[in-house]
Amino acid sequence: MPAGPLAVRWLGYDVPKLRAGMEGTARVELENAGSATWRSAGRDGVQLAYHWLDPLGNPIVWDGVRSPFASPVGPRERVELAVTLVAPMPPGAYRLAFDLVHEHRFWFAEVGNVPLDLPLEVLPRLARRALAVRISGDPGLAERTRAALSELEEPVTEGKGEATAHLAAGCLPAPDWSRRILDAHAEGFVAVGGSLEVEGSWRERRRLRELEPWAPGFGRAPDWQRALLCPSLLGEAPLTELHGLPAVEVAALAGPYLCDGRIRVRLPGGRPPA
Repeated sequence: MPAGPLAVRWLGYDVPKLRAGMEGTARVELENAGSATWRSAGRDGVQLAYHWLDPLGNPIVWDGVRSPFASPVGPRERVELAVTLVAPMPPGAYRLAFDLVHEHRFWFAEVGNVPLDLPLEVLPRLARRALAVRISGDPGLAERTRAALSELEEPVTEGKGEATAHLAAGCLPAPDWSRRILDAHAEGFVAVGGSLEVEGSWRERRRLRELEPWAPGFGRAPDWQRALLCPSLLGEAPLTELHGLPAVEVAALAGPYLCDGRIRVRLPGGRPPA
């Protein structure tokens, strides 16, 4: 701990279990061990913040959420702060480094202080790998979808799950569909969509052109700007319908989302979902 005007002594902490991409609240107790008073001024002044590092100390997320002091903290004063933590993605082993920052000027570590550096295991976002499926539309076509669901690598249910995927009757997911969706949710994404392979006698119709942006061939797209078709969701989100398929607009999502072209749904020949 350096001598001088800017010095911090870490006194205690309580960090909850964190899941990838989710928020939690930690509590940190610290003392102003220097001669200068710490003052927060809205989003400026001195704030408590943090970095997420990998186990070797390389930065993964440098600028964590700021936590201001409610009132000036003078020399030798102690204070306890509630700190909002946003866990990184994907799950795994990290180091959580708390530090003070004088906004727009410097981190206290840059003037000789040692951050509060904690090894931490970030858990998968899913507490259990359980995917429920909701099928909407024609009951006859729905039976074709249920038959495809029975052949998936990872079983699904039409009951309650940790995540819920939405399919139009007649859609046929690829065998690895459920596994890839659950992998993405475990990684931390709140909404997951994929690609659509269109087949059959209506190949040249207008709907094929409308669905072209979702055609297979693209990879992982966490910055996807179109709707997610046949999406899988954690929690609630406003569902709409687009081109006869269940959809969610990415602007309506409160959390990270992914469109992955390897998550494939096939629309077979004949009359498309309506």
